[in-house]
Amino acid sequence: MSFFKDREKTKMALKKAWKAFENILPQFLAILVIIGLAFAVLTPEMITKLLGANSGLWGVLAASVVGSITLIPGFVAFPLAAALLKNGAGYMQIAAFVSTLMMVGVVTVPLEMKTFGKRATLVRNISAYVFSLVAALVIGVVLQ
Repeated sequence: MSFFKDREKTKMALKKAWKAFENILPQFLAILVIIGLAFAVLTPEMITKLLGANSGLWGVLAASVVGSITLIPGFVAFPLAAALLKNGAGYMQIAAFVSTLMMVGVVTVPLEMKTFGKRATLVRNISAYVFSLVAALVIGVVLQ
């Protein structure tokens, strides 16, 4: 309908959409390759041992550290979390992984310090990490 109403605007919108797609595609493909390699190396038994419900506090801490360091966009993180759950990871461990992934930014600390200052960056990241552990605990209590 847009094409028939205004061909030029429609062409311009499609060009912008394609450009956005081109910008996202390399990151998306790299993450898919990394996830594929991880699942090729990590068997469901290993995932269950490392991040399963029986891994307890150590599994939660390991998942939270990996989540804090990793820089993955949300549209990849949630399918990854679902795949980990299907392969034996525990809810509490995945909650810690996803919440730290979204809220804690170890990789982006230098840029954040430049922008917001050292104190604000540390307070935000430490608070986000603690909140992620609390959220994981709540998920663990509610779902187990």
